[in-house]
Amino acid sequence: MAICLYYFFTDSTSPSLSLSLYYDYYYYFQTTTRTHNHIDIYVSTIWWTISTSVFNMWLPAYCTHSLSLSEMSVICCFNKLRSIDVEIQSINICIRNFFLYKYSFKCTITTHTLSTKKEKKKEAMSSSNICNFIKHFSLLVTLLLLATVVESSRAPFACDPRNGVTRSLRFCSTSLPIHVRARDLIGRLTLQEKIRLLVNNAISVPRLGIQGYEWWSEALHGVSNVGPGTKFGGAFPGATSFPQVITTAASFNQSLWEEIGRVVSDEARAMYNGGVAGLTYWSPNVNIFRDPRWGRGQETPGEDPVIAGKYAASYVRGLQGNGAGNRLKVAACCKHYTAYDLDNWNGNDRYHFNARVSRQDLEDTYDVPFKSCVVEGKVASVMCSYNQVNGKPTCADPAILKNTIRGQWKLNGYIVSDCDSVGVLYDNQHYTKTPEEAAAETIKAGLDLDCGPFLAIHTEGAIRKGLLSEEDVNLALANTITVQMRLGMFDSEPSAQPFGNLGPRDVCAPAHQQLALEAARQGIVLLKNSGRALPLSTRLHRTVAVIGPNSDVTVTMIGNYAGVACGYTSPLQGIARYAKTVHQVGCRDVTCGGNQLFGAAETAARQADSTVLVMGLDQSIEAEFRDRDGLFLPGHQQELVSRVARASRGPIVLVLMCGGPVDVSFAKNDPRIGAILWVGYPGQAGGTAIADVLFGTTNPGGKLPMTWYPQDYLSKVPMTNMGLRADPTRGYPGRTYRFYKGPVVFPFGHGLSYTTFAHTLARAPPKLLTVPFTATATSLNALENSTISGNGIRVSHTNCNTPSLFGLHIDVKNTGDTDGTHTLLVFSTPPGKWSATKQLIGFHKVHITAGSQQTVRVDIHVCRHLSVVDSFGIRRIPMGEHTIHIGDDFKHSISLQAGLEEIKS
Repeated sequence: MAICLYYFFTDSTSPSLSLSLYYDYYYYFQTTTRTHNHIDIYVSTIWWTISTSVFNMWLPAYCTHSLSLSEMSVICCFNKLRSIDVEIQSINICIRNFFLYKYSFKCTITTHTLSTKKEKKKEAMSSSNICNFIKHFSLLVTLLLLATVVESSRAPFACDPRNGVTRSLRFCSTSLPIHVRARDLIGRLTLQEKIRLLVNNAISVPRLGIQGYEWWSEALHGVSNVGPGTKFGGAFPGATSFPQVITTAASFNQSLWEEIGRVVSDEARAMYNGGVAGLTYWSPNVNIFRDPRWGRGQETPGEDPVIAGKYAASYVRGLQGNGAGNRLKVAACCKHYTAYDLDNWNGNDRYHFNARVSRQDLEDTYDVPFKSCVVEGKVASVMCSYNQVNGKPTCADPAILKNTIRGQWKLNGYIVSDCDSVGVLYDNQHYTKTPEEAAAETIKAGLDLDCGPFLAIHTEGAIRKGLLSEEDVNLALANTITVQMRLGMFDSEPSAQPFGNLGPRDVCAPAHQQLALEAARQGIVLLKNSGRALPLSTRLHRTVAVIGPNSDVTVTMIGNYAGVACGYTSPLQGIARYAKTVHQVGCRDVTCGGNQLFGAAETAARQADSTVLVMGLDQSIEAEFRDRDGLFLPGHQQELVSRVARASRGPIVLVLMCGGPVDVSFAKNDPRIGAILWVGYPGQAGGTAIADVLFGTTNPGGKLPMTWYPQDYLSKVPMTNMGLRADPTRGYPGRTYRFYKGPVVFPFGHGLSYTTFAHTLARAPPKLLTVPFTATATSLNALENSTISGNGIRVSHTNCNTPSLFGLHIDVKNTGDTDGTHTLLVFSTPPGKWSATKQLIGFHKVHITAGSQQTVRVDIHVCRHLSVVDSFGIRRIPMGEHTIHIGDDFKHSISLQAGLEEIKS
């Protein structure tokens, strides 16, 4: 384990300075159970570095925090804490608030129960000693910072034509192919230099004019400062913060997803040009939202692999651009490969979890978004996950890295570990006997870059022991350096390159903020609207009681993996633009530990013409390494809703701000609660979007990208069970709308509108299609047993280009009196033994004015959309009658028959 202290000073006029202390690498807890405020920490070697502008230092990846501006802060961070044989229930240690100008210092350490099994002694430092150490050392830091002069706010770039050392080097020649340039650069590096380029905080090589580079930046739904590669301040105080991904996914709008990616990459490039960001962004998260308790489900596009795959490809295309000649605007990264959707539940954490997954579920669900990301999105990177899959750490498994991602899917880019995953597989999972073996196995499996220090420390030893060759290291570097060259990082002056003109005016631009508002509007889902309680009327509802712990929040709206927003409009502020408001929080926070404030909330509801309750969750309830125990609203929230509903004299609207689903059956069934909205985490403009929907300026058109289960569902599905398909013999109900057929609070794809729509089939496709397959004469008998096994043709033995595509032409009519946007969902159900599976195969979003009609074409590819996966992980096309479901009210049947197209001798 490591403890990281770092100081960061920024103000609006001066460039950033930073000082880092890196306690490398181990501290240990005494072999006893220790409780609050009793913790002994043993530390060894201290390295510290002063750097200017962008972080370029040894910094453990799991010790990264964003620090406030105009302030020197000291943070002692135990985030993502884990070690050999150490069980950690909860640790939150932060030492902060040393203001440079005031010299005031406050040190707070909060710990919860720790239990350990091993003891190693080194020099002990108590928690009070840590505070005293930092307090005194900070004075030295202050003097050092004040004595340091920074000449430029931007780090020098590689291949500077003014640098006589590098002017004639081949890797700087833009006229040469990139692979030639990359090979030339690698050939000039020493082994030690190569090894220090295998980690996220890659070193500089001054003799070659190469600057250090921090690979870790994040852009999940806007440029983020979660990773150390991006800093806000000065000319870049913030960036556009779009809705959290689960909210944006509810729009079912591929063009919106791509446009958001384009805007985010504009702002990322602008910040790179300003010297405060990198060009490699480890986003998006495209894991399947398999279990409703998962704290990181909010980061994903939901539970359906088709939506997740289309989101991945769309967002990646927006981020990376359509550069000619294989060029990249920024480099995206699809994570976390694969079957990662458990962080910390019931004594099981991601660092130790072995996900036992069938070949069927891997091929049919878990791998689908990643394949789409690589094959269709052409992503520049894939991140392997912490967990094991079927007994092998994903970052050390050549079958999924080298053979699948790079071999079958043809990744044109690099593979990176989740932060300190290589250390995890050695320290926590004990997968190898020595750290050198861990380094060798991961690199040979196909890992190119380590987020963390492990490969920098142990790779040379692996080579000395003959476990790894220098050529293996060269292959890894070829993949990372090639991506940097595709980004133009070795093409001389950045301002002369494409996107070199982007700057501060392109960050938080009005058009970008308007897109964030539009994304929030499109992602809001109307779950209930009894008696047309919504929209509210500015004439009838002149006074609105706005109640709830999320009623006036700002930062909560941007969820996790966010940056610093351009600005906020809270729900209260948004509603105040339409009506006079009476505000009561009801609960001090979302945990809602008591009902002391309920009386004031009830009084407010009695005085108002209508009441809006903004309830739900936040990052204290659901987050990375924080899975939920249940699905009910936390604490006394339900009681608050019910009491206010009884007291209110006008319409009651429940607004749910949360990432994961909640069981609000009580509100769904309460006739006093007229409407329910789910807004996810709606981003910086969330309050405006919520108010626009409440008052009818925006007609909601979002659909749920995940199933909302009842609370009692959880007793049948431990998070550790990765199976998707139901198993009645064990009482296992299955997961997601595709395999779970039990009761739900709200189903996948549910979402109402202020108007109504009807579907009719405008042009029917053929009723019968022949699916050809090819064979040699000698393999015909084998094909009868394998290719058409179970009355399904192997896709690999099918000519997928012959019946490649057919289109459904569907007339969609707005039969109401309000203009609206409609999401058309198309599902298929295969025949015979496969018929239990209902799969989304296409979706289309269309805006239709009241009383008018539009024709929508949905393309269906036989091999891609009408195929299924058998228990051996083999994709097949079932023969027989397939049912196409168009929305909830229309069906069409298509029959498939097999035909031997050709027999070759």
